[in-house]
Amino acid sequence: MTTDLVETSWDRIDSWLREHAPRTFASLGPPATDEEIRAAEEELDVTFPPDLAASLRRHNGARGGAEAFRFTTHDRLLGLREIVEATGGMRGIAADLDEDEAEYYWHHGYLKIGSYEVTSDGLTIDCRPGRDSYGAIGRFFDETGTDFGRANSLSTYLAELADQLESETNPRAVAFNGRLIWGSASAPRPEWGSADDPLPGLEAQLPPLNLPAEPAGPVMVGYLNGLQELGALVAILPRECVAEAALKQIRRLAVETGLAKYTEVTATLDALERGQTVPSRDQSGPLGLRLRHVIVHANVHRDDLRRWAAETMVHAVWASPHQAVYKIATTRSRLSIDWRAELLADLGNPPIPPLPDDRFWATLRNPDIDASWYADRYPHDQS
Repeated sequence: MTTDLVETSWDRIDSWLREHAPRTFASLGPPATDEEIRAAEEELDVTFPPDLAASLRRHNGARGGAEAFRFTTHDRLLGLREIVEATGGMRGIAADLDEDEAEYYWHHGYLKIGSYEVTSDGLTIDCRPGRDSYGAIGRFFDETGTDFGRANSLSTYLAELADQLESETNPRAVAFNGRLIWGSASAPRPEWGSADDPLPGLEAQLPPLNLPAEPAGPVMVGYLNGLQELGALVAILPRECVAEAALKQIRRLAVETGLAKYTEVTATLDALERGQTVPSRDQSGPLGLRLRHVIVHANVHRDDLRRWAAETMVHAVWASPHQAVYKIATTRSRLSIDWRAELLADLGNPPIPPLPDDRFWATLRNPDIDASWYADRYPHDQS
């Protein structure tokens, strides 16, 4: 029975979370009762597919926040009350649609069971009785409506999710700091370019590099906030520690994208590692010409990853270390699902602070980071 598959799939999911991501496991709610499920069905005037009822009897949603259990679509698992409220909201949006429009956008028989939260996008289940699609899993998008190509049942969807958690050949699940994060990595494009490629002359028509301001100003909190607890760690560590991590990170990125083949790149990184200064903001020096040349050819080869790496190298060499760490992490997050653990290792594996909130930034005292907006908002926290 498909409800048995729901149970065995949740057994596997729970087991993985307990071992690898206990904070995410703790976000899962207790079981819903049969009475609560029947009340929600009556309120929504639908009959839940047996798989959905079985799943709710296992976990009635997940508490919100960074630790929340989320599907691979990054939608948080909703509980009964949230399903009722989110579905009611969608019905209100779709109230003026005719039957044909509702079929692809939002039908009265659809339920939202997962929420992206930033937008109204979310995981959806078809509860229209008598349809071959009854119980099918889809996803609603603001721009395009509802697509039911995800799975033919919630039991199948949960089994596939358990497979992905346990996969060793094509991992997408990242366990970091006790929580589950779904990651993805893009395969680099076929190798192009050679270490023997000559540098272009000064007369070559190359686009200028987008150099950071000089002197480099403090990085805005918003950038580090995107790194979550790693952003808080970068904010409180000594500047020299952050600079050392930035250098290690840019070396990783250079190897991952093929920039390390160029002597101008490795020579610059070697000099920085020895504590030597590099020519300030030199667009026409060997490194500047090489990076500009790479950017041009990356556009020809439609290789966004190497272009981003070259642009990031500019910040690693000429910007503040805090800005460099953020820029490198943004690019490496597209190349490695383990970039968080690797950044933590490059920072020296210190204890990880809690996820930062507004008051953390309001009380931060670091001239390399502009937290003035938070300090102004929470002046009573300054003491």
